[in-house]
Amino acid sequence: GVPEVMDSVFYKGGDIRGVVALIKSLASALSIGSGASVGREGPIIQIGSALGSAFSQAIGLSTGQKITLLSAGAGAGIAATFNTPLGGVLFAIEILLPEVSNRTFLPVVIATGAATMLGRILIGPSPAFAVPEVFFPPARSFGVEEAIAFVCLGALCGVASWAFIRLLVFMEDGFPKLPGGKYVQNIIGMALIGLMMVGLTHAFGHSYVDGVGYGVIQSILDQGMTATGLLVLLFALKMLATTISLGCGASGGIFSPSLFLGATLGAAFASIAALVLPNAGLNLPSAAIVGMAAMVGAGTGGVMTAIIMVFEMTRDYAIIVPVIVAVAVAAGVRRALIPETIYTVKLRHRGHRIPKERHVNLYLVQQAQDIMERQFIVAASGSTLRACMGWEDIDDLRAVIVEKDGRIVGLIPPRSGLWRESANNPDQLVDDFVEKRIVVCRDVDLLSLVLARLKRHRAGAAIVFKGTHRPRAIDVVGVITKRAIADAVIAHYSD
Repeated sequence: GVPEVMDSVFYKGGDIRGVVALIKSLASALSIGSGASVGREGPIIQIGSALGSAFSQAIGLSTGQKITLLSAGAGAGIAATFNTPLGGVLFAIEILLPEVSNRTFLPVVIATGAATMLGRILIGPSPAFAVPEVFFPPARSFGVEEAIAFVCLGALCGVASWAFIRLLVFMEDGFPKLPGGKYVQNIIGMALIGLMMVGLTHAFGHSYVDGVGYGVIQSILDQGMTATGLLVLLFALKMLATTISLGCGASGGIFSPSLFLGATLGAAFASIAALVLPNAGLNLPSAAIVGMAAMVGAGTGGVMTAIIMVFEMTRDYAIIVPVIVAVAVAAGVRRALIPETIYTVKLRHRGHRIPKERHVNLYLVQQAQDIMERQFIVAASGSTLRACMGWEDIDDLRAVIVEKDGRIVGLIPPRSGLWRESANNPDQLVDDFVEKRIVVCRDVDLLSLVLARLKRHRAGAAIVFKGTHRPRAIDVVGVITKRAIADAVIAHYSD
């Protein structure tokens, strides 16, 4: 789903195999069709991204161009699914694109516009949900009680998003520990979903929690489902069913489940709030829509995406202010409880961190190994300049890594005048030149993270090592200097 697309953007140079589109289509259809409580938007995003990446690889585009087309494919998938072209554009910008500029923005806009047009021709012009046209009378002002109600709903959705993320992490960590391998784990998980469906069908005549859940959402919006106890029960069971489905290996996304959770939580909140704040004018459809936006915005981190998509789906400007308030509060509460989104938490467990300040430049998504200088000298502490430099036919173009008993002591940056000094004072020790304020990074670390460390430690170069353990001299694979970073920037803008 989306985490895999983000991983491709920031750690694989935008490369996704074209066959992923076919495999993901089949796997997601089987999962959703068999009752897994997952969304179809995540797979559609990955399919669109795979097609964009495969096309860009076929015609030999650069890394930045591949990432742009990949993001365009993802945005197009969202736009076509919900009939929300602006939402698709903002999803690509907020979640995927490392840079927002004319060269990245225009392809995304064109792709989402084309996808929306084709979607309307093939599927129809109707939005994903038929929403009542009026939530708040236009003449009615947004008063204090309304503000209190939607702030409380936003805070509640923020806590719910945190619980959703934590439960998903628990399930994804817990299922692999079960005996029997992936197939048995999937059987166990889907059996649990089946038991939920049987229990709900026996009690209420409908399974409710299976699949994408659009029917339940539409029923809430049509005020066909108003029982507070049932809404709370469906909220809890849907969260459990979705996390079990994803934890046991079902193929699907969390976008639709987030909408389901927001709709049930918002509607249940409206029923209770009507007793506490009777003058707030809060009704079930309005609270459900606001809850949907708040859950999506807080859980995914796509705040603007959630706000604009709701506006596009409802086409009612009166809902904008409540949605903005609730989404902002929900996102703030979730960030206070856990900094990761439901997308990035999965990548963090892989050791792949997504930079929060990523909307800067595409060259920052390069890895350390892409720009490091691979030729360097390793010298033992206590050795002389003659021993270090005398046998090399070089002139300061290589860094010198100083080690003692295999442990890295420090670094002598390239172009430091060491070669010239070795000719004048060959018996001087390398320790006299070493810089002990060093920065180390892994070969797969993003350039943005390396830059942050260099700035924080006020260092001029970073030692790059391979592996995840504490680095030793034998693990060093390269050196990154400020000159190498400058060369990467120049190469980026000369593409």
